[in-house]
Amino acid sequence: MFNIKRLLVGEPLTTDRVSHERLSKKKALAVFSSDALSSVAYATEAILFELMAAQSIPNALPWTWVISITICILLVILIASYRQTISAYPNGGGAYTVCKENLGENAGLVAAASLIIDYVLTVAVSIAAGTAAVTSAFPSLLPHRVLISNAAIFILMSMNLRGIRESGSILSIPTYVFVFSMLAMFIWLGVTSAGGAIPASSYSLAPSGLHGVGLWLVLVAFANGCTALTGVEAISNGITAFKQPEQQNAKTTLVWMGTILATLFLGVSYFAHVYGITPKDTETLVSQLARHLNNTFAYYLIQAATAGILFLAANTSFNDFPRVASLLAEDRYLPRQLASRGDRLVFSNGILGLGFISMFLIWAFDSEVSLLIPMYAMGVFLCFTMSQAGMVKHWFAFKGPHWHWSAALNFLGSITTGIAFAVIIITKFPHGGWIVCLMVPLFVLQFRRIRYHYVIVGRQLSLNGPPQPIPPVYSHRVIIPVSGIHKGVIEALNYARSISKDVTACYIDITPRITQRIVGEWERYGMGVELKILRSPYRSVIRPLLDFIEEESQRNPNGMITIIIPEFVTARWWQTVLHNQTAIIIRAALSFKRRIVVTSVRYHLNR
Repeated sequence: MFNIKRLLVGEPLTTDRVSHERLSKKKALAVFSSDALSSVAYATEAILFELMAAQSIPNALPWTWVISITICILLVILIASYRQTISAYPNGGGAYTVCKENLGENAGLVAAASLIIDYVLTVAVSIAAGTAAVTSAFPSLLPHRVLISNAAIFILMSMNLRGIRESGSILSIPTYVFVFSMLAMFIWLGVTSAGGAIPASSYSLAPSGLHGVGLWLVLVAFANGCTALTGVEAISNGITAFKQPEQQNAKTTLVWMGTILATLFLGVSYFAHVYGITPKDTETLVSQLARHLNNTFAYYLIQAATAGILFLAANTSFNDFPRVASLLAEDRYLPRQLASRGDRLVFSNGILGLGFISMFLIWAFDSEVSLLIPMYAMGVFLCFTMSQAGMVKHWFAFKGPHWHWSAALNFLGSITTGIAFAVIIITKFPHGGWIVCLMVPLFVLQFRRIRYHYVIVGRQLSLNGPPQPIPPVYSHRVIIPVSGIHKGVIEALNYARSISKDVTACYIDITPRITQRIVGEWERYGMGVELKILRSPYRSVIRPLLDFIEEESQRNPNGMITIIIPEFVTARWWQTVLHNQTAIIIRAALSFKRRIVVTSVRYHLNR
């Protein structure tokens, strides 16, 4: 098992290698921007999908361009706003840290819950969309989409367990292939359309009004299109992953990401209009655009690049989710294991948790993008709004050079994202968005319960104040459950006699004939230790033993009882499954009992 782990994850790294695992701007763009850039593959399609429901399609589809431009304006505001966040919070943490320090504990927990939900949905949506790109090119794979999606999550999980720098090197290639292949496609389509090689689209870029469309439909389409902005906050969460100077490198990478995202998003929206392309159930919008290249190699390159960036978009969550979870764990709102780095200097427990939860979502929603989209973007826009509001308060509290301009910029970001969030929650609530609205307060409640538990544990274990009298231990009793007489039992008896004079062995009588033989052998090998025969008319092994231990515990409430379990260890790990696991059950059953110690004496087999 150890060798398999080393093969998948790699050799462990020493703690002093943390600084060497940081990312350059080019690698960081691939690691932190894949989520945002991948939305190009489905954001325009999500807008068109809603507009197609209009009574008058010729009047509805031109709204795609207006909605796309509006979303890009919102993107510019967000990029400018998050540059302010990077300046103010160089240690990262994003919305959780900003909200907790400026808006209070509850606001911080709401932001954290929203981020966690968004990161999980990012993995599920991105992987499902990537699988859709694969099945568009190879329709015969459609029945296997759940298997393909979960295999992609497992591969990403393994890559991230190997370390951030190593995963960044791997991710850089498909990210840049996607960007340059999409730009090349736009250039070719632009030249072709300008040369008149295709019929002009019957849809105008400028909408003629809301006749036959309705304001509500436009708002729903806008809400769906806002999925293009998910992942924008990722860089501000991961500033510490950059090489020095961290802040300046993070700001530069953020601008690069915003510029590329806006270009690709507007390009897909524009050429979908020029070529009159509308969504299909069996083929993605980008796939339909790529078919107009009239080149088989170019088509499959675009599809491969799109599938690659969509699969790797989930990597943004695999980088940011463990960091946010570690911050919550340090503040005792999540299990402490999430704050610890693994062998490769990454937060391994967070990566594994995110991977398995995402696999469950893929299975539960049959890897269907349309079923997952209604829950998507709600959490991240709530974080956008709260984070920007927190930054406004930050500037008023700490001021600094040009703080008025910074506060005004963050205020504008808070207002615009707040309006967008209101639109998203109103339009998506009936279609699955209510699940997110329910999950956020449930997460916050669970955070508080976990912290309360840690506070209570800390109080009870604390040594502050005058020393407390410790009641003396009047006796130490040892009980050895045995299943027969063998060398492992002899080892356990020798150990028991070395730590106590009060030793009793227990045997569960299920078959009287075998019990008589055990009693006879015990007289010869039992070293004078008492053998207690416990009757079990219903053939239960655990219940009679637990009842006996409980009786002994009540008989001497101030004494300690040690349960010594004789175990033999097989030479091969797979041989363990060939033997019953009674010892595990006994340990689990006694783990919450007071003044009872459970220990194992192991006898190792050679083969």
